[in-house]
Amino acid sequence: MKLKSTLLGAAAAIALASSALAGSHEAQGRDGQLNIIYWQAASILNPYLSGGNKDIDASALVLEPLARYDENGNMVAWLAEDIPTVENGGVAEDLTSITWTLKEGLVWSDGTPVTSADVVFTANYCMNEEGGCQQLAGFADIGSVEALDDRSVKITFTKPKPFPYSALVGSTMPILQQEQFKDCVGVNAPNCTAENFGPIGTGPFMVEEFKANDTVVYVANPNYRDGGKPAFGRVTFKGGGDAASAARSVLETGEFDYAWNLQVDPTVLAQMAAAGKGTVVSAFGTGVERLMVNLTNPDPALGDKRSTLEGGPHPFLTDPAVRRALSLAIDRNLLAEVGYGEAGKATCNVVPAPAIYVSTANDECLVQDIAKANAILDEAGWMPGPDGIRQKDGVRLSILYQTSTNAVRQDTQALVKQWWSEIGVETELKNIDAAVFFGGDQSSPDTFQKFYADIEMYTNLFDGTDPEAYMGSWVCSEIPSPANNWLGSNMPRYCNPEYDALAEKLATTAALEDRAAIVKQMNDMLMQEGAMIPLVHRGSVSAHANSLEGVRLNVWDSQMWNVADWSRAK
Repeated sequence: MKLKSTLLGAAAAIALASSALAGSHEAQGRDGQLNIIYWQAASILNPYLSGGNKDIDASALVLEPLARYDENGNMVAWLAEDIPTVENGGVAEDLTSITWTLKEGLVWSDGTPVTSADVVFTANYCMNEEGGCQQLAGFADIGSVEALDDRSVKITFTKPKPFPYSALVGSTMPILQQEQFKDCVGVNAPNCTAENFGPIGTGPFMVEEFKANDTVVYVANPNYRDGGKPAFGRVTFKGGGDAASAARSVLETGEFDYAWNLQVDPTVLAQMAAAGKGTVVSAFGTGVERLMVNLTNPDPALGDKRSTLEGGPHPFLTDPAVRRALSLAIDRNLLAEVGYGEAGKATCNVVPAPAIYVSTANDECLVQDIAKANAILDEAGWMPGPDGIRQKDGVRLSILYQTSTNAVRQDTQALVKQWWSEIGVETELKNIDAAVFFGGDQSSPDTFQKFYADIEMYTNLFDGTDPEAYMGSWVCSEIPSPANNWLGSNMPRYCNPEYDALAEKLATTAALEDRAAIVKQMNDMLMQEGAMIPLVHRGSVSAHANSLEGVRLNVWDSQMWNVADWSRAK
């Protein structure tokens, strides 16, 4: 489907104006065309309806939050005038409210004013009980959101919040224009194709054309608040292919200026970089490649109850012995070395950073132990059948293991399948196009939210350096289901009231050391109760053309966070 803006003629003319100085600023669009490639193609431009980083990043050129995180993990004001604190009066002394004030004179790309009504609308859009919102965990404990005047918004919490910055901060929670999305609330949210494919924003660019699972074309926003920016008048955001071809298009052929998420054999990547056309950049944040364990039954015979709590527990992955054996059979150090090189480290935790939050309680997994894994299964009564596959009470240890299509991920799958075969586990491998897997299309059976498999593998991370909202991803209410349009972050369908209670406790705990202790406890529950099996702490690896200036790789927010500052070297 194509979508074109009604304002594009004028916008393109302004954005691609001559490169002469405009007052004291250089003219917007002076550097012409910028070409970006994400081998996982964008499927939608609304982060509230997708958990895919490729969709969040494609949206970030257009949509912006009140505040975000810079490349060092520091929170910086964005659409807001400043960061509210207790000291400046923006956060109540009892920590029960936060008041944000918008910068003066903000306008949408269509020229209309940005007001506090848009902020209130956005919060209510996500919190609407009749719809599903992928970012709902960030709005936990909010009692009300109200406009105090045209520029000020007060968020009142149901309890004191020592960290009151989860909602509307970071690339996953930008501000939507009320006028555009007013008829797209609740159950109507996913049906608003024009709005979700072409949002009106405040960012440096606006959408000219969107082809789902393929290409986004942007033009410079003529009403962008920073004079002379962006330097580029047009952007092509190309999706599809694979990580290796994306890397090659920047490092060897020079066809593209920026390539994201280069999950490529590190030796191959170094050979490409030797061509001298581009630079590989990397940094460690909170990304973990992990196996998500389906704790519910994915049997197709269950129909609409498949992979839901209503469909019942998984026939064997709810057995702690099975999950522990699967984990011990894996050589994480080899996976990190072969697949990621210096950009990968073996990990046993879903929270790998910052250091204060990192648990050591699960380090057993750092050493592969096939013999021990076999002994655990023997003791639990899972015995080899005639075909060598372990079984118990008529249930065979046969796993459907899915992930997105990518050479490194398929290599990982092959290695894991081999190791699991050595402990008597049968494994069927499935790979799905990344645009579909991470796309959030409620009609597709192959999304990572629907999880119609036993095990699925992908990487996830959190904005900023505080994991409160991230740990909230695995509370019971975050389980995707037909009732919430399969949106939510709790892919394993993990539901433990004790975990939910810890999430509530974390939300009201102020001292950093105490917060860290709670996060470690929550991390350990997820690991030891089998919600997931972490594999590799991944550094983010991207590449940019040597001619592209201003790139500051950000592992705490969107990689597109400062695209307004990118320019072409003269």
